[in-house]
Amino acid sequence: MSNVTMEANSILPILKKKLAFLSGGKDRRSGLILSIPLNSDQTSMEELSATLDYLLSIPSEKCKARGFTVIVDGRKSQWNIVKTVVLMLQNVIPAEVSLVCVVKPDEFWDKKVTHFCFWKEKDRLGFEVILVSANKLTRYIEPCQLTDDFGGSLDYDHCDWLSKRLVFEKFTKESTSLLGELSIINDSEKSATVDKDKSTDCALLPSFDPETVLQTGHELLSELQQRRFNGSEGGGGGQAGPAWCPMEEELLAQPQVMKLLDSLREQYTKYQELCRQRNKRAQLDEIHTKVMQVVNWLQGPGSELLKTHQAIGDSVRAAQSLQQKHEEIESQHSEWFAVYVELNQQIAALLSAGEEEEVTELKALQQQLSDVCYRQASQLESRQNVLQAAQTFHGTTQELSQQLDGLLGMLCADVSPADGASIQQNLKLLEEKLQTVEAGLTALRQKGALLLEQMCSHSSWSLEETESPAGEQQDNVQHIQAVMDEMELRKQRCEDMVDVRRLKMLQMVQLFKCEEDALQAVEWLSELLDALLKTHVRLGDDSQETRTMLDKHKKFVDVAQSTYDYGRQLLQATVVLCQSLRCTTRSSGDTLPRLNRVWKQFSVTADERQQRLELALNFHTVAEKVLQQECVEVESLDEVDASGKTLLDRLGMPVIFPDGSEQSFGSPSDTATAAEGVRERLLLVEERRLQLQETRLHSNQEEEEVPNGLEGRLDVIGEELSEKEEQDEEEKEAEPQDDDLERATQDC
Repeated sequence: MSNVTMEANSILPILKKKLAFLSGGKDRRSGLILSIPLNSDQTSMEELSATLDYLLSIPSEKCKARGFTVIVDGRKSQWNIVKTVVLMLQNVIPAEVSLVCVVKPDEFWDKKVTHFCFWKEKDRLGFEVILVSANKLTRYIEPCQLTDDFGGSLDYDHCDWLSKRLVFEKFTKESTSLLGELSIINDSEKSATVDKDKSTDCALLPSFDPETVLQTGHELLSELQQRRFNGSEGGGGGQAGPAWCPMEEELLAQPQVMKLLDSLREQYTKYQELCRQRNKRAQLDEIHTKVMQVVNWLQGPGSELLKTHQAIGDSVRAAQSLQQKHEEIESQHSEWFAVYVELNQQIAALLSAGEEEEVTELKALQQQLSDVCYRQASQLESRQNVLQAAQTFHGTTQELSQQLDGLLGMLCADVSPADGASIQQNLKLLEEKLQTVEAGLTALRQKGALLLEQMCSHSSWSLEETESPAGEQQDNVQHIQAVMDEMELRKQRCEDMVDVRRLKMLQMVQLFKCEEDALQAVEWLSELLDALLKTHVRLGDDSQETRTMLDKHKKFVDVAQSTYDYGRQLLQATVVLCQSLRCTTRSSGDTLPRLNRVWKQFSVTADERQQRLELALNFHTVAEKVLQQECVEVESLDEVDASGKTLLDRLGMPVIFPDGSEQSFGSPSDTATAAEGVRERLLLVEERRLQLQETRLHSNQEEEEVPNGLEGRLDVIGEELSEKEEQDEEEKEAEPQDDDLERATQDC
């Protein structure tokens, strides 16, 4: 490839204008295609000439010999400018131009002028110039070799081509300069002595970083090998066409880049070896001096610092203070350990490439340095472990002491919860605190054992260097054991108090339970009373039904009696628990009066219900007997009437409680329904009486008196029924007052 005499960077603003470009396309003779896109703006011929000079300096002579096909895009320009450009090609590249294709615009110039000018200048130009439309350009050039500006499929990115061209020229310039400098440095080192090396070490440095230049070259070579140099990746943006590399063969800079990289790597390798030899010679003496400095400090002042710090403290604060002092000691050691790490790395590097006589000395220094540093680091780590274990132990002790104080405060406080749930919650909290204390004591024992183990381990390390102060060590052990014993004793005392408090709280739970159950018994008894008054109204339609209702009533009363007895037993248990707990402020003193009051009301109501059912049973029994017998005595009929009236009178009477309040069974309509059944049976009895009297009238020939008497009797019964209906209406009017009385009774 020919040497580039012009740099792109020197005419970068002109190249950015894209006055002309080599797209990488080729004509049918394998000649390169040079495109000159003319714009409507006035084109500077000087800038265009400079651009052409630069572009024509890129291809090789062999490539130039095949000639160029120049495409002058005049679609946006005037004929005079196109003509000037065509004539300029004779001066810039007269021998290289094979064909000039002028792309004419849609509105063509004056045919006479253009035809005359081209034919006139044909012989003098030395190349053929043709006018062609953009769509007919493919007659002379394949579409895959034309860019999309001319209807082709060849990809070309001028900005990308320019940026990569700049990288190529920059790499070529820097690598060539660097090769010369490295060659001079390497050649001068061969004839220089060791003393001169030391004096000129800093002066003989390359002006460019070899690593950076090599990296740039590799990246550039990678771009070239991927056929992406000059802005093309092969193909055409997804369009059909063969893969094309515009820098292939003549344009491709890959061989030159590879040659420069090979030469640069060779010289840089020699330079690196030279630098390594310099550094190795300078490091040997420096390493020996630094190794002795580290060893002397660790065995002297460093060991003395560790010997004078053996305490573990008696609290968290004291342990933290000792920890801070130890961190200061570690900080002083860290500086020397950092030197050790650096020296160890330097020695390892020298050992890998050192001579035999150097390796022996370096290994001896490395072994001595490692032994001293590992021994000192182990002592620091052991001391650190002791202090951490001591701090953890004191922290656990402090936390356990606070837990015991909290538990003791809870045990000393009076227990006055509002209900059983609060007591259960307090009891649960008490058990949780006790479990926390037990867990804390277990953790304290573990931390104490770990601390003693760490102290013994640290003592063994200290004894290897010097005698450890046995008195201070023994004091530390005794202090740890005393702390654990004290915490154990405090925990045992609190555990005994918890047992007492647990028993008391369980009794209080039982007390609240008895009170709640007693109140529930009162509620149940009140509900039984309410059910008795509201739903137990019917008396039965015959003796069998009444007898069944009477049996059910007795069972109902038995249930109420059991409920009352259960409530009494609970209240007695409450009294016993209050005496045991010495609790004189309980609010359950009104439960017993309530229970007794409700029971008395229930008893009165149940007795009244019992008496009504017995009256109803007696009434139905005698009425059924009278109605079933054929011969009935008048006294039996009178007995039925008397029994029925007594029952009706009893139904209209309210229940009077011991406190003087009154309550009726059911609603007035329920009472009226029950009374209606009694009256219906009384009417049947009266009909029976009429039948009996008629029979007697026929027998005694008293046809006039007896009917009059019977009619009078029926009139009496009718009047009684009318009076009863009036009473029922009055009771209905008074029913709201009875409801108010009932609600007031319930509120009481």
